[in-house]
Amino acid sequence: MLRTVLTRAIPRMVSPAACQYSAAAIPAPSAQPDVHFNKLFINNQWQDAVSKKTFPTINPSTGEVICQVAEGDKADVDKAVKAAKDAFKLGSPWRRMDASDRGLLLSRLADRIERDAAYLAELETLDNGKPYAVAYSVDIPMVVKFLRYYAGWADKWEGKTIPIDGDFFCYTRHEPIGVCGQIIPWNFPLLMQAWKLGPALATGNTVVMKVAEQTPLTALYVANLIKEVGFPAGVVNIIPGMGPSAGAAIASHMDVDKVAFTGSTEVGHLIQQASGSSNLKKVTLELGGKSPNIILSDANSDGRGVEQAHFALFFNQGQCCCAGSRTFVQESIYKEFVERSVERAKRRVVGDPFNLSTEQGPQVDEEQFQKILGYISSGKREGAKLMCGGGVAADRGYFIQPTIFGDVQDNMTIAREEIFGPVMQILKFKDLEEVVERANDTKYGLAAAVFTKDIDKAHYVSSGLRAGTVWINCYDVFGAQAPFGGYKASGNGREGANTAWTTTPKSKR
Repeated sequence: MLRTVLTRAIPRMVSPAACQYSAAAIPAPSAQPDVHFNKLFINNQWQDAVSKKTFPTINPSTGEVICQVAEGDKADVDKAVKAAKDAFKLGSPWRRMDASDRGLLLSRLADRIERDAAYLAELETLDNGKPYAVAYSVDIPMVVKFLRYYAGWADKWEGKTIPIDGDFFCYTRHEPIGVCGQIIPWNFPLLMQAWKLGPALATGNTVVMKVAEQTPLTALYVANLIKEVGFPAGVVNIIPGMGPSAGAAIASHMDVDKVAFTGSTEVGHLIQQASGSSNLKKVTLELGGKSPNIILSDANSDGRGVEQAHFALFFNQGQCCCAGSRTFVQESIYKEFVERSVERAKRRVVGDPFNLSTEQGPQVDEEQFQKILGYISSGKREGAKLMCGGGVAADRGYFIQPTIFGDVQDNMTIAREEIFGPVMQILKFKDLEEVVERANDTKYGLAAAVFTKDIDKAHYVSSGLRAGTVWINCYDVFGAQAPFGGYKASGNGREGANTAWTTTPKSKR
């Protein structure tokens, strides 16, 4: 059902003063939280990698090493898959556990995460670079809500009786798939872990999870909480490691029954190929995006469209797969919109992510930092007009100035490729038919948005957009109750909601 959400729903996520938790309610952070866990978690035990190799995880605010982390590879994945397969055997404690008790374990895990919210937010900020106030007041509450949502579904996966012809009794039942390989990204480490664990564990599967090498620390702490609340050994196994070794081993493993991946479209292709060349395991892919954010001429009279578009692009340092990275603005308001967007970007507070006034922290690592600067150079070289930013924002760490390009054309590299950083591209359009066609002229189809006061226009544009989620007068509104996933090269399958039953390809919010 189409639901128009007023713009006041999103600014709660923009700054500490506007969060659902007031700045005063956010506990003062420690900028140097202790790291308690840096090994592999297999069969409810902390282990060194078989190879004894480690890798450094880096503080993106300083470029300094936080600690060394055990580096899992194929041999460790084999151990983890064996543990998960043993935990899934008929008659095992996990398979014999009542569904309601599985839900209770997930609920207890959510309670522990809520209990340790401040520490987890500190650790996320240290390892990822996102502002602590955002990690505490946005990411952690979403993790808790998601786990509690799936805790409630654990004993509600009901089958059907089917009146087939003849003297037969026919029924269906929902059964777990088995060993689920899960590969999560670095942009929302805690949230992506919850998105993967929640439905898999609620429905009785076992898990082997490869966490991003850039951000392993919070996932490993959650592994300890999983053990603390009483999940049986082998049900959840966490492997920090590299994609070409540990990730590839999961994707091609003959005893992994499903793989769920969130990350780049390029790697998504490799995972799909690995499934086809191994055991045809089921695959869910949530991949890249180049999402259009369409601002109609009647949406900008009070400036809310500017603030929403700013949030849609710059939230989480621009490191969102569904970021509104192509901002289409109707020509009659284009000039004013660009001017006000530039003013807003210049006011954006970039700096120490542990400072409660900070809106934008560093990019996650040097590779991402250099990639974004390369796209900025490309935009200037291809003739886009640099309106503000465009450079490095600090003497150390991976900070980039909030950047806006105007006069962007559809064929420019910055308008075609996913930048994944704080770089806004603003494009001009005349009418609805034109903007729908141009918005769909991309290999991606993850998300989109339209801002208008005219409900007929909202229906018309949103129905024409080839995207898995379409937001109306809002952006980045997520709920565990709604499915999320993309069209085309943005992936296949859906996460969130009752995804075992849903076949609806588009969510309108």
